[in-house]
Amino acid sequence: MTTIAAIGTPHGKGGVALIRISGDEAFDVAKRIFIPASEKRFAEEQHGVSYYGSFCDENGIFDDGLCVLFHGPKSFTGENVAELYCHGGILVTQKLLSAALKNGAVMASAGEFTRRAFLNGKISLTQAEAIGDIIDSKTEKHLSVASKQAGGSLSRKLGEIYDELKLLTASVYAYIDYPDEDMTDVSVEEMRSRLGSVKKSLDKLVGSHTYGKAISEGISTAIVGKPNTGKSSLLNALCGEERAIVTDIEGTTRDIVTETVRLGEILLRLSDTAGIRESLDTVEKIGIEKSKQAIENADLILAVFDLSRPIDDDDKRLIGSIFEAGKQNQTVCIYNKADISSDTSCHKLPFEKTVVLSALNNEGLEALVSLVAEMFGEGEIGESDEIVTNARQCAAVANAAKAVGDALNALNSFTQDVAGMDIEIALGAIAEADGRQVSEDIVNEIFSHFCVGK
Repeated sequence: MTTIAAIGTPHGKGGVALIRISGDEAFDVAKRIFIPASEKRFAEEQHGVSYYGSFCDENGIFDDGLCVLFHGPKSFTGENVAELYCHGGILVTQKLLSAALKNGAVMASAGEFTRRAFLNGKISLTQAEAIGDIIDSKTEKHLSVASKQAGGSLSRKLGEIYDELKLLTASVYAYIDYPDEDMTDVSVEEMRSRLGSVKKSLDKLVGSHTYGKAISEGISTAIVGKPNTGKSSLLNALCGEERAIVTDIEGTTRDIVTETVRLGEILLRLSDTAGIRESLDTVEKIGIEKSKQAIENADLILAVFDLSRPIDDDDKRLIGSIFEAGKQNQTVCIYNKADISSDTSCHKLPFEKTVVLSALNNEGLEALVSLVAEMFGEGEIGESDEIVTNARQCAAVANAAKAVGDALNALNSFTQDVAGMDIEIALGAIAEADGRQVSEDIVNEIFSHFCVGK
C-alpha cells in the first residue's frame, strides 16, 4: 500500500509539531530526511523508542527533533509508522512535510490514517467514529462516551448481540437441514425468549440516540415569542454573553440569530427568531415567516411569554403556530420577566412543560436545564449504558431491532426457518453498524469528515 504522510498537529505556531508517515516504506522515508545523533542506535529500529537527531532536505539540515518508529502491526494503522517531531513553526513544519513527500511518501487524504487502522482490523468502525467524536466533543459527557467507545465498549456490545444472533441462526440451519430429527439445541420457546432479550437490548440502544444526539450534535432549538418578551435576553443568558441586541423597541430582531451553547451536558443549536405578530413592515414580515419555519424544523421550542403583560392576540397566534406544527410536546413554555412579576395565574397556557424565569438576572435557568435534560433522556441513561451518538449507527441498530421483532412474529405464526430469514437480516444490520459488513461508499463518507493527519 502507498506510503502516506501528513501533519498531525493543528496549523500554526507552537512548541512542537508532528509529521506522521505510514506504509511499507515509512522507515525508509524517515531515514532519508532524519540524521540521528547515534547512527548505531537508530539502525536497531526499536519499536516505540525516541531517537534524537536533525531533519534535512536537499539543501541540508534545517531543524532538530525526535523520530519514533512503530513496527506494524503494532502501530495505530497496523503498518510501519514513523512519527517526526520538529519545532512547531509554520515554515519548518511545512518544510519537513515537503521533505517526506519528496522522498517517497504521498500526501494523506482526510482521515486516511484512521481509515487504514479500520481496514487493517486494528479498530472497528464504531471505534473510528468515536475517535472523531473525541476530537469534536464539546461537553464532558460527550468526551466520556466517545472515550469509552474508542476503547471498544459499543463494539463489544454489538459483538455480543451479533454472536447471540449467530448462534440462533445456526440452530435454525440445523432445523432446516434435519427437520425430522431433533438436531437443534434451541427450542421454539427458548428462541422466543432469547430473541426477546436481544430485542430489548437493541431497543435500548435505539432509545439512547435521543440523548446521544443531544450531547454530540446538539438539539435544533428555536426561541420564539411575540416582540419584546425577552427572547434575545434569553439567548444572551444561555450564551453567557451578549450575542443579540436587546432594547425596549419591539421588532429589533429581524433575522434569525444562531449560536451553539452548552446547557448542562446537552448542546443546544439555538435560533433566536423574529417576534411573531401582525406586521405591515416588509422586512419584519420576512423575519416572521422564518420564525414559523424555525418552529416546524426545531426539535425543541422555547416559547417565551411576558409575565408582566397579559396574554394577547400575538401570543395566541404563536400558540396556534406551535400547535399547527404539532410541536406542543416539544415545547417549553417560558414565563419570562419574573423579576417584574411572578404571578402566572392569568397566564393559563396549554403547555405541559413550563418554567418561570428572569432572563435578565438568570433566575430559573437551572430549572430550564433540568427540564430540557429530562426531555432528551438524560435521566434514562445509566453510567454503564451504551449510548448511540450518530444517525448511521442508530439506523443500522433500528433495522436490526425491526428484523428481530419480525422474527418473533414469525415464531408465533410460522416455523423456525421463516424466523431464520429475519434473524439473518438482523445479523446483516448489526454487521453494518460495527463495520463488519459495510459499503465502501459509507466508509468513504465517514472518513471524509476527519481532518488530514488523523
